[in-house]
Amino acid sequence: MSAAGSTHAGRLVLDGCIVVTMDPARTEHAVGHVVIEGTRIVSVGAGPYASSPDAAGFAAARHPGSGEVRIVDARGCVATPGLVNTHHHLYQWATRGIACDATLFEWLTTLYPVWSGLDEDITRAAATAGLGWLARTGCTTSMDHHYVFPHRGGDLLGAEIAAAAEVGTRFLVTRGSMDLGRSRGGLPPDDVVESLDDILAATVDAIDRHHDPSPESMLRVGVAPCSPFSVTGDLLRESALLARGSGVRLHTHLAETTDEAAFCREHFEMTPVEYMESVGWIGDDVWFAHGIHFDDAGIATLAGSGSGVAHCPSSNARLGAGIARTRALRDAGVPVGLGVDGPASNESSSMLEEARHALLFARAVGGPLALGVRDALEMATIGGAKVLGWDDQIGSLEPGKLADIALWRVDGLAHGDIVDAVAGLVLGDRPPLQLLLVGGRPVVEGDHLATVDEHRLATDLQHASTTLLSR
Repeated sequence: MSAAGSTHAGRLVLDGCIVVTMDPARTEHAVGHVVIEGTRIVSVGAGPYASSPDAAGFAAARHPGSGEVRIVDARGCVATPGLVNTHHHLYQWATRGIACDATLFEWLTTLYPVWSGLDEDITRAAATAGLGWLARTGCTTSMDHHYVFPHRGGDLLGAEIAAAAEVGTRFLVTRGSMDLGRSRGGLPPDDVVESLDDILAATVDAIDRHHDPSPESMLRVGVAPCSPFSVTGDLLRESALLARGSGVRLHTHLAETTDEAAFCREHFEMTPVEYMESVGWIGDDVWFAHGIHFDDAGIATLAGSGSGVAHCPSSNARLGAGIARTRALRDAGVPVGLGVDGPASNESSSMLEEARHALLFARAVGGPLALGVRDALEMATIGGAKVLGWDDQIGSLEPGKLADIALWRVDGLAHGDIVDAVAGLVLGDRPPLQLLLVGGRPVVEGDHLATVDEHRLATDLQHASTTLLSR
């Protein structure tokens, strides 16, 4: 079933698979096909490709140089849009398994001194391994929230960008920041915070050097101060102005813990959402990570403004922070996507697992109808694309959209008798990933990375982790 290499001339057809499109009508085909030309989907339909009108039309119109039709026998598989990760911290791939039984603030105070030893080599090794594993688990687009910049660490953002290019996944990297160190009442140690002027200059430079807003973009840049308890109000206000002047998106952590809510009450006499609104951080160009402790008024504010939420169920549970009100957010009309969060608080880091946990946790607190299996897959695909402001290009299998596609094998022992393929993906064990395409290019084939050597990634990551912890 090899797709045989890089982006090709002519047509690539995934034929005979179950197709879950996530288009506006949520169309599904029990037997169908997806047709790709270059980087984009040109046709999605029911039945075998050979019997489709599109195949006949292509054959009739074909001329010398138009390329061949290459057909992948995808029987026994289900095709979905590539999964979209809306919140992550890739550098944490070098610090997994630490402070496993700690609260969020205890976990942070344990790890900040370790992260202060980050450099370019460690960051690139962690990011390459992390993005490689995300691809192995069906993720075609990931954001990253990098906010730890040690004073002598080098170009950490550039290291992550190089990692994404090597793996071949689509990337929205955010230039994070912290300017409120421990000596001024914040949580992070002073050696990982920066001055306001340095942060703004570095953020402008990152946008100017790396942001690509074009329709075919593989790389976009956002602006992402860390959290209300690690940045000043001045940084939040200036970051919002900078981002909007540059036409890029805004991201931060919000309402992750009850401690944060208490911090906002003590310092600002506001809820977290009220505080963010007061500094200009509400709008359809903003998305917040976690949002566990939003009250009804906060949810209404988010819905009315189009602000999105990255729901990170596994990390939230691992840290004992709580369960987000996913049903209430969705009912109000808040855009909701899924995120794995940092690997130091989610050692598995599988987007498909996030869909499963989102479903199970929502039902555990809200009853059996709180979230459906298709709701969960929606949040992992088109919902996440909307949160990232990328849903015009990715997140669903539709003609004209970029060919970011996951092809899962579901005819094996773990899934062969599951009647509903979407239920199998969300509720069953993670199936083998037969093929992962990003812009029509194979990144995973036969459940192995096709772009980079997995053994080398693991070896480099182990060395990076050992080096970092020794510091």
